[in-house]
Amino acid sequence: MGSRVEAVVVPCGVVDLRGEAGAGFVVAYPADAVVVVSGLPGAGKSTLLRRWSGAASATVPGAASAVRAVDPRTVHEACEAVMPARLPYAVYRPWARLEHFRLLRSSVRRGGPLLVHDCGSRAWMRRWLAREAGRRGRELHLVLLDVGAAAALDGQRARGRHASARVFARHHRGLARLLAAFTKHVRSGGPVPTPEASSVLLLDAVSRSRAETVRFGAGTQR
Repeated sequence: MGSRVEAVVVPCGVVDLRGEAGAGFVVAYPADAVVVVSGLPGAGKSTLLRRWSGAASATVPGAASAVRAVDPRTVHEACEAVMPARLPYAVYRPWARLEHFRLLRSSVRRGGPLLVHDCGSRAWMRRWLAREAGRRGRELHLVLLDVGAAAALDGQRARGRHASARVFARHHRGLARLLAAFTKHVRSGGPVPTPEASSVLLLDAVSRSRAETVRFGAGTQR
């Protein structure tokens, strides 16, 4: 893999753009791809999803609303809106998670380009999504944000929402192992740490800001 960044990046295998400065670029995927954006709480997943989902619609022929984005925060807020204010989220968290899974499954089954917000530290979640997508002839692609714990904690403070120390530490451990495996793969080869993913795009804070839009469909053949 070369280090030069093109105006259009078509991920194939593991593409490591961490530390790559330069102009903005478009990330291109097949028309029916399921793209999972992962990273620590506060890493900028929701911000990237909003930017990509808003810009991607115009690149999909035939329907301005063709690109769907599934973010667990949306389900959390929907559940919160119908629950008594005095009821802690921990009480109805299982229901919110079940609703999130239902939304994910129905979105994968519906077809069309799909963006998914996920922490990325749970291998079983990626495998489940890959199976659901594969049954419908769809590819799973992974975008992994590597911004570091300090930057992610700053991101949480900036947005005014905080994961508990226990949850953050659990995600940090899982993602640290995954990122270490990817770094080893990039440097010396060997098996890809996520064989269920058709591609993995590694971004840090610099390259994340350069990934301006996502494109699905025409011009994404590899």
